[in-house]
Amino acid sequence: MPRLSDTSVPSYRLHRQSGQAVVTLNGRDFLLGKHGTPASEAEYNRRIAEWIANGRRLTDVKSEMTISELIAAFKEHAQRYYVRAGGIPTGEIENFRLALRPLRDLYGPTSAKDFGPLALESVRGRMIERGWCRSHINRQVARIKQLFKWAASREFIPVAVHQALTTVAGLRSGRSDATESQPVSPVSNDAVQATLERLGPTLRTMVQVQRLTGARPGEICAMKVGEIDRSDEIWTYRPPVHKTQRFGHERRIHLGKRAQDLLRPFLLKTDPSASVFSPCDSMAEMRQRRNESRRTPLCYGNVAGSNRRRNPKRQPGNVFTVDTYRRAIARAADAADAWEKGGQVIRNDQRIVPRWHPHQLRHSAATEIRRQFGIEAAQHVLGHRTLAVTQLYAEKNDDIAKRVAAAIG
Repeated sequence: MPRLSDTSVPSYRLHRQSGQAVVTLNGRDFLLGKHGTPASEAEYNRRIAEWIANGRRLTDVKSEMTISELIAAFKEHAQRYYVRAGGIPTGEIENFRLALRPLRDLYGPTSAKDFGPLALESVRGRMIERGWCRSHINRQVARIKQLFKWAASREFIPVAVHQALTTVAGLRSGRSDATESQPVSPVSNDAVQATLERLGPTLRTMVQVQRLTGARPGEICAMKVGEIDRSDEIWTYRPPVHKTQRFGHERRIHLGKRAQDLLRPFLLKTDPSASVFSPCDSMAEMRQRRNESRRTPLCYGNVAGSNRRRNPKRQPGNVFTVDTYRRAIARAADAADAWEKGGQVIRNDQRIVPRWHPHQLRHSAATEIRRQFGIEAAQHVLGHRTLAVTQLYAEKNDDIAKRVAAAIG
């Protein structure tokens, strides 16, 4: 029997031995009543509707599902549900994968309907052992509860299982063994400048543009030539996919003269769908620098490019991801610190150039904009809907408070 595609459904057929209608779901035949009657067609439609709503699975095997089977079923649901326009998967799929890993490690073979609050606390204890911070653990535990809520809505487990899990409260500050996370702070100009000296032209421009605009790292990585409106004095970059898109918000990033001068050499590509910043271009820049710094004459030693693998397992892509962008900055910060000390020191409290990540640039831009133009200006530049969110990014300026203290004694 040919395998069904993700969009096809089993057909309504005649069961010759009994004269009834039959449909085959997951390898099992279900008789529907006398073939050709409205009643059998209605029963067929009901069976198919429940089967599709249940993730193309039978509903009569729900009580026997293990935790591992439940996770596998939820993974199929997540790959269809957590997508942006155009079918692009969101980062929530990876978040669920990491959250459900300790659950599967501890309780994979056990029955899903027997999972209770004490078992959830045991999974949370495994997260604490792995060194996860308190706020991250609370978010991951909430995703596990979301898994069981979805399972209850699909009748894989009794509703009481999810209701019992909701009684597990989140970890409170100072009342658990979990470590506390440090708030994201702006990165100093000295650290950024030292890191820029160790980055190639493409990555260096990405950092500088993000520093000027306060854009999210993902918005810088995904920037395409055709998404930048250059018809006005101030250019406007409209990312088609952004964090608050599902709420119906429009994201506009304005590019002034300094940002335009940085971007102009990268906008010579004729394809409007081409990425402004490409890992392929960055790799070509690195190889060019190595070739220019070569000391051995070209007539001696290896010919340029002859020592590369013919079929490498990993090839540079056309678009940077936030993770590759972050790792490139971390390596450059390590190189800058090693240059300052004459030897690499990984511990952040012993470094001259601290290791930082691109999201700190957004905080730096917000703090600078707030200092010069006020909190509302920072809100509009960062694309926040409320000032409360902006205050998490833009640190307060103590200079104003100091001037007030000096004036009033």
